Amino acid sequence: MKFPHSTHPVAHCRSRKDAEKLHDSLKERFAKCGLELHPTKTRIVYCKNDDRRGRYPETKFDFLGYTFRPRRSKNKYGKHFVNFTPAVSNKAKKAMRQAIHDWRIHLKPDKTLEDLSRIFNPVIRGWVNYYGRFYKSELYSVLRHMDRALVRWAQRKFKKFAIHKRRATYWLGRIARREPKLFVHWQMGIMPATG
Repeated sequence: MKFPHSTHPVAHCRSRKDAEKLHDSLKERFAKCGLELHPTKTRIVYCKNDDRRGRYPETKFDFLGYTFRPRRSKNKYGKHFVNFTPAVSNKAKKAMRQAIHDWRIHLKPDKTLEDLSRIFNPVIRGWVNYYGRFYKSELYSVLRHMDRALVRWAQRKFKKFAIHKRRATYWLGRIARREPKLFVHWQMGIMPATG
């Protein structure tokens, strides 16, 4: 599966003046090689945080599946502050949800939960290990999407749940609490409801 990662380099400068100077010198260097900078992908982004409070039109960018932008953070003393940090990008989340959709879990009623765990846990673990390094909570919507796919599987597998989505959800939620190690995201506390 391919993710929409950016392969464009990122350069960090101390001031807008330095950034503009770098931009001009790159433009000049590219021109000498018969190339040009991409007009929309080459941007100067202001890394806004509590120490940099200026107003600029561009204050975020995507890189390697992350979106870097100003976010509210909490320090070790519980005080809130604004920090310029990464979290999984919307494009990456969309790609992960699409991957879950493409797995067609609901069309595998012959499989057990343990089978599904063996098949899909390595991928989910990879996502959590990569995208969960910063602002793990941004990943939760994708993991809940996985739970919804498992509920649909349960509805297909067991006749008693066929038209009872809530019952299937509660049943899966009880299993998740009894066997949290079955799925990586269950170990993180992202589980179906139990009623």
